[in-house]
Amino acid sequence: MSKMQGIGRRALVGLAGAAFAARPAWAQAPAQDIRLGAIFPLSGPSGLLGDECFRGVELAVEERNAAGGIGGRPIRLLRADAPDELAAQTEARRLSQGNDRVAAFLGSFATPIALPASQVAELAGIPYFELGALADAVMERGFRWIFRLSPRAADFAATAIDAVTGIVAPSLGVAPEALKLAILHEDAAGGQSIGAAQEALIRVRSLTLVERITYAPRASDLSAVVQRLRGQDTQVVLHIGAPGDEVSLFRTLRDAAWRPRMVIGAAGGYGLTESARSIGDDLLGTMSADWTPFEVNERVAPGARAFPDLYLRRYGAEPRSGHGLAAFAGARVALEALARAGSTDRDRIRAAVQATDLAEGTTPASWGVRFDDRGQNLRAAPVLCQWQQAPGGGLRQVAIGPAAAAVADAIPRLGG
Repeated sequence: MSKMQGIGRRALVGLAGAAFAARPAWAQAPAQDIRLGAIFPLSGPSGLLGDECFRGVELAVEERNAAGGIGGRPIRLLRADAPDELAAQTEARRLSQGNDRVAAFLGSFATPIALPASQVAELAGIPYFELGALADAVMERGFRWIFRLSPRAADFAATAIDAVTGIVAPSLGVAPEALKLAILHEDAAGGQSIGAAQEALIRVRSLTLVERITYAPRASDLSAVVQRLRGQDTQVVLHIGAPGDEVSLFRTLRDAAWRPRMVIGAAGGYGLTESARSIGDDLLGTMSADWTPFEVNERVAPGARAFPDLYLRRYGAEPRSGHGLAAFAGARVALEALARAGSTDRDRIRAAVQATDLAEGTTPASWGVRFDDRGQNLRAAPVLCQWQQAPGGGLRQVAIGPAAAAVADAIPRLGG
């Protein structure tokens, strides 16, 4: 028995018993491989998290191949590095034609990569499975061949605002509307989408928004922003930024010798172990609407706690964030749909995707799966996470909400 088969039998069971069941018969032909494109930012500013997502996909493909592939045919994963929009477009075109043409794409972590890559795939009539880009624009173009497994911007916004009203305000003994909130986000598609959704929810719930502040992508100096937050006596900062922005924010807060009662991030680098090492104990108590962490109740995320062991055996290191787990879970669903399609025909793949029906809490990422007509998974949701003290020292990210996923009580404010 291979190690991939062993792990699959023991713990990584996220497809609700449907995985690897009987499939429609594939055409009887030599066992040619099925080529799939994996397009992620593997270098550049987003390279670390892009690579983490790729590794999740790679593990899912290796698991599938160890179990016989798709219809008895091995899967060949064609890796494409797309650190920016131009590279995404170029690499997607390369994998959409000639001998390199793939049966489907899996990507991409970042909205700037997802937009051009999925457009090329759409024009070529190739199914595109998005596993992480969360901006509204990804799914608002009327494309037929794109399917997003991961949550929407509105889902991340709702998780953060629910934390304000359901955890932060009660723990401070104040009414939610009495808290002074500020939205701080990078001036990019993902930040704009979540920031706009947060602002709308704040208005609907009659909360107090002191300001919505944007800053330039990859801003190296946030001192002016922090001074504005401090001057308005901001109590809760809702932050959406690119990986690394959270480090800049907390270093600036430290330099200013000031901090709000709570910072609630939204994915990005807030789940990175490297961020925890860079920021140190100042990160204690920080919340984030985030990808499912490994410290989660396995009753709603079966296989999540086994994933780090699988990852460690394959790559010789611990996972760097929950992005890899999310990509792994999403890729498994995509591969299962391809298997049920019984063909690489795009219409049969679409029909198989649309027929997917998994209850919430049945995948390692805790998601269920049911797609709307646009291709958005309606049963994917972020988890409310918090950085807390680890038993052996240092910090660990744990699930604190929703209640079914939680493994720890919330710390009411930054610093504990």
